[in-house]
Amino acid sequence: MSRLTIHRAGPAMSVQDLGRTGTLRLGLSRGGAADRLALREAAALLGHREVQAAVEMPGMGGRFSVDAPTRIALTGAPMRAMLDGAPLIWNATYLLSPGAMLEIGPATTGVYGYLSLAGGLATPEILGSRSAHLNAGLGRLLESGDVLPFATDPDPDAPAMRIEPDDRFSGGTVRIVPGPQTSLYSTAMCERFAATEFRRSTHGNRQGVRLDFDGDPFQAEGQLGIVSDVIVPGDIQMTGDGIPFVLLPECQTIGGYPRIGAVIPADLPKVAQAAPGAPLRFQLLSFEESDRLLIGEAHLLRELHKRAEPLRRNPHDIADLLGYQLISGATAGDDLERP
Repeated sequence: MSRLTIHRAGPAMSVQDLGRTGTLRLGLSRGGAADRLALREAAALLGHREVQAAVEMPGMGGRFSVDAPTRIALTGAPMRAMLDGAPLIWNATYLLSPGAMLEIGPATTGVYGYLSLAGGLATPEILGSRSAHLNAGLGRLLESGDVLPFATDPDPDAPAMRIEPDDRFSGGTVRIVPGPQTSLYSTAMCERFAATEFRRSTHGNRQGVRLDFDGDPFQAEGQLGIVSDVIVPGDIQMTGDGIPFVLLPECQTIGGYPRIGAVIPADLPKVAQAAPGAPLRFQLLSFEESDRLLIGEAHLLRELHKRAEPLRRNPHDIADLLGYQLISGATAGDDLERP
């Protein structure tokens, strides 16, 4: 088993995959990556048929090295990155060799960046997932000096790839569907909610983010009589004083605050990746409209594979250019003239 060494760890860094399924009945929410699409983009870049666990980096990365050659993929929120001092393009793959130093700095936009390895991290599984779920006490944050095992890269000589990500790092319009308590909000209240420009608050974490706004709070009718029921990521839950929170992967599993709606899965990464102050608006869809937008996991991964393309780098930015085999042979120069 090969090893990834974390020489310097940014704040709140952890190992994340797609989370746990079938644990809601145990009182454990799904957890997993805040931006699930970023892990799927990494799988497409590295040629994986399944999503692998990765290092999730909120706001800032760290300093890394490996003891065996492996391809890496950098996805999610774009961050300043260098390999032995040479700048790297985000949303692409690179070969990380033993002795080389990967430096990942702060995010230039968005919140969560991801470092994936071609062999996949091989940290222990707990309840079917490698994800740290801090609210449940599963796993822990990564620290400087940690060493993480990873499986061997099956094809370290594969060409470098890149992918153009969906625009989800600066806020924007988020589509929602009605929730269990939407009917408790008047038509006028729902219309005002849809017309309001919210701002991602500085108060937020992997459990959920608060939305700031100007104007009166959003009060539901009879909200004190609501019976607690199941909560899932994407629910837009109102506090008692009418302030909305969008729930994220490590949300609670049950609650009694009213929910005006729920973010569709395709748009939840846009909320998670909205940096503090980023604008967010909500567009209410019918269930029929949202069903037409639903894309199966396997189909989505196939589409991302199609979007991945070879990375073309400027020779000026390739520090080890002289180490490449640029000429594979010599000819007399008249090949095209000869029969």
